[in-house]
Amino acid sequence: MRLRDFLLLVAVCLIWGFSNVVSKVVVSDWHVPPLFFAAVRFAIVAVATLPWLLPIPRPAWRIVAIGLLMGGGNFALLFLGLQTASPSAAAVVIQIGVPFTTLLSVVILKESIHRRRALGIALTLAGVVLVVWRPGGIALSGGLLYIIACAFAGSLGAILMKQMESVPPLRFQAWVGLVSFVPLAVATALIEQAQWTIAIAAGWPFLAALLFAALFVSLFAHTAYYGLIGRYEANLLAPLTLMTPLFTMALGVAITGDHLDARMIAGAALALGGVLIVALRRKRATEVLLMNERA
Repeated sequence: MRLRDFLLLVAVCLIWGFSNVVSKVVVSDWHVPPLFFAAVRFAIVAVATLPWLLPIPRPAWRIVAIGLLMGGGNFALLFLGLQTASPSAAAVVIQIGVPFTTLLSVVILKESIHRRRALGIALTLAGVVLVVWRPGGIALSGGLLYIIACAFAGSLGAILMKQMESVPPLRFQAWVGLVSFVPLAVATALIEQAQWTIAIAAGWPFLAALLFAALFVSLFAHTAYYGLIGRYEANLLAPLTLMTPLFTMALGVAITGDHLDARMIAGAALALGGVLIVALRRKRATEVLLMNERA
């Protein structure tokens, strides 16, 4: 990999990791309603990418489903989870998306699971269990349940996207923004209260966080990443994207004061090691995993 592209990938992973921590601050410390935050974010994405909306990717129903799963549903669940879960715990638990993706690839793409991939899945699950383990049993908080649901939504969206012909990154972002904003806007109007009052009270830091999430994360980072996928083998990129949870954990400790003990470190090592084993197993499976990278 060229040095410039490697540094670009580092920047992308750093942006994604920072985004997870910023989102935690927005929905937990500033108490911005999570569905509202997601809705406004995707409204900005939809407006910014409107010139790339047409022609409609075919089949239309599939791009709508993918947009809902990898966009609105994914981020709404992530933000709901981050209200109570720490960014560090979320960064590890969301790795359960790897087993989800593998199992869905067996059911939908008719792939097979060999011993090495099974080992990787087992290690990932063991790492996640270790993170949520407490004396007396598993302490799976409501926040982490949302993170698990987020991982499943992203995995299913990645599988569906693999069945489509290649969609230009900005056109994909345009449809994700459009199909995500509408249901999120309805949901926040029906479920949440005082959204604009809270947002205005948060002031310019919230506006900065919102523009960062919409423009830097969704448009710059994702578009740059899809460009890298087009230039390099999936087996090369997949291990390097593990920088994202590592950056999230480091920034979580530094910014939101995440508690990082031996159990959390061991769980992260197991989970990320399992992801690495699965990612290096086969090119096709790795490409599907790469489609599930998001922040």
